[in-house]
Amino acid sequence: MTLAPTNPSMLSCRSPLAVALGEGEAREIASIFKALGDPTRVRLLSLIAGSPGGEACVCDLTEPVGLAQPTVSHHLKTLVDAGLLAREKRGRWAYYAITPAPLETLATHVESITRRPLPGD
Repeated sequence: MTLAPTNPSMLSCRSPLAVALGEGEAREIASIFKALGDPTRVRLLSLIAGSPGGEACVCDLTEPVGLAQPTVSHHLKTLVDAGLLAREKRGRWAYYAITPAPLETLATHVESITRRPLPGD
């Protein structure tokens, strides 16, 4: 049994498509979303952004998130690998600061998605 579309505008499956992200750009944005997919990492970004001077030592981040230093360091490495944080070694401690470009890229793409009209609007 074949169902016919009830909406005449759905007769063709070859509707014009909007310009989509390129594969590389889509991978970059997906890696940012993946890094932000853990609540602890989101909290770490928030703590660092709210720290004096916009940077924080790993030693200052363990207590607020209630995790051991190796676990916090693992989360921070994931954020660094995604480009969301910059890391600077000072003596025996590592300091982290927000890298604004990836977050701005993410915000731009999320905003462009939310401004597009939904089908039927």
